[in-house]
Amino acid sequence: MSRFLPRALMAPAVVTLFAWMIVPLVMTIYFAFIHYNLNQPGEHGFVGLENFRYFITDPDFWPSVLQTIELLGWVIIITVVLGVGLALLINDPFPGQGIVRVLLISPFFVMPTVNALLWKHMMMNPIYGVLGKVWAFFGATPIDWMTDFPLMSVIIILSWQWLPFACLIFITALQSLDREQMEAARMDGATKLHQFWYLTLPHLGRSIAVVVMIEMIFLMSVFAEIFTTTSGGPGNESTNLAFLIYKQALMNFDVGVASAGALFAVVLANIAAVFLIRMVGKNLD
Repeated sequence: MSRFLPRALMAPAVVTLFAWMIVPLVMTIYFAFIHYNLNQPGEHGFVGLENFRYFITDPDFWPSVLQTIELLGWVIIITVVLGVGLALLINDPFPGQGIVRVLLISPFFVMPTVNALLWKHMMMNPIYGVLGKVWAFFGATPIDWMTDFPLMSVIIILSWQWLPFACLIFITALQSLDREQMEAARMDGATKLHQFWYLTLPHLGRSIAVVVMIEMIFLMSVFAEIFTTTSGGPGNESTNLAFLIYKQALMNFDVGVASAGALFAVVLANIAAVFLIRMVGKNLD
């Protein structure tokens, strides 16, 4: 009874969580192998791997894969590099340090849709946006970011949103850096660059690995920022896998092909997760 009672009390929560996870997955697998188009609701025939073939041979498929990888790579690079730099800048005590830290962290708590609208209208609009006004002040022609550089615009928006998260992790990690070791290195004649390269950066290795893993998992499914700003365009220049699945499901009304794309994205995410978990595990050894 001492073992049965706790398990019986936990059973409803465990069963509910399991159902919440497994039912959508089973339905997605089911839809991926049948013909299910919302324009033809009466036709539900088994089509095997036809939905997967159609999704992979879509002209937008490979561009969306490459743009997903490019988006992931640039956002991770920008947030890690700038995050480490900002963490080092505000690591030492100075007047107003607490306020600066709060201001640095606050963008992470802005909702993705609000973040995208803020950048689209207040910052990047070529007529009344802040960047457009700066360009005009220096006599240059304002840039229509969402039209001329759509993918770069999304990368900037996501980098601004995820930079506080990376900065917070790195600030926390720097608090445990051995000050005596740094002082000994300084007294031995080590320059700031040598101290950073041989002491600070290795100390941040675990934190960098964790930031890369978490950001990659979440950035694989970026949708709100793209939908709100560029809608995957112009053309397909800012379409990633998540937005391509949306186009198949709610613009082409093809639930079967969209489900096949979702399973492909799940497999791709799990492959990336395996390598990332191994990388994190090596850093934790």
